[in-house]
Amino acid sequence: MRDSWRHFVAEFIGTFALVFVGGASIMIARDTNSPAALLEIAFAHGLILAVMVSALMRISGHFNPAVTLGFLATRRISAPMAGVYIIAQIIGAIVAAYVLKYTFPFSLFEATRGGGQSVALAITGGQAFVLEAIATFFLVLVVFGTAVDSKAPNIGGLAIGLTLGAAVLAIGPLTGASLNPARSFGPAVASGVFEAQVIYWAAPIAGGVIAALLYDFLFLRRGVEPVDHGTLQPAATER
Repeated sequence: MRDSWRHFVAEFIGTFALVFVGGASIMIARDTNSPAALLEIAFAHGLILAVMVSALMRISGHFNPAVTLGFLATRRISAPMAGVYIIAQIIGAIVAAYVLKYTFPFSLFEATRGGGQSVALAITGGQAFVLEAIATFFLVLVVFGTAVDSKAPNIGGLAIGLTLGAAVLAIGPLTGASLNPARSFGPAVASGVFEAQVIYWAAPIAGGVIAALLYDFLFLRRGVEPVDHGTLQPAATER
């Protein structure tokens, strides 16, 4: 029971931080009309995710139902524990959104939907789904490649945070670059605007699960590599 609470609290804190800092950066950028708003928003999201994953990855470090379901699909977490993670993530996101609602000017919160995401009028729902699924695929692939694989480079949450920041730069103006159902659901609850929630749940989960299965079955080594498929060695210098 104590172990479940440890994971719950870690997931709550990490998701709270992501939604709070990310939402705050969106609202501040809107308030100041900064010409570098997209860069600032991407940096804030990437930085807080990198820091929180690095700080809490010894205990959990998902902060995203799409990541947790990817772990569940590859049998790296039990179903009951996955439920604990996802409940903590959703509650953390909702609480963070309400804190933003009561600490920022209401007009600013309302104008940005509490830092929530929306689909641009220039694209269709299908296009938004594909964009979110692909971006989340990259995110979960990086999670597995840097945090799950035992041969992964020891770079903490840096690569994971950079992936989210890059996604915000790439598709932020079109979909908000959610990549995380909890991150979209929390502000939706606090603002009362549930636009495109089906996309923000289905697309990240689809992309995340596909990435997890791909890395688990194709890239993770489970035995000795054949001699002709092993690590490349530098050619011997001729004397």
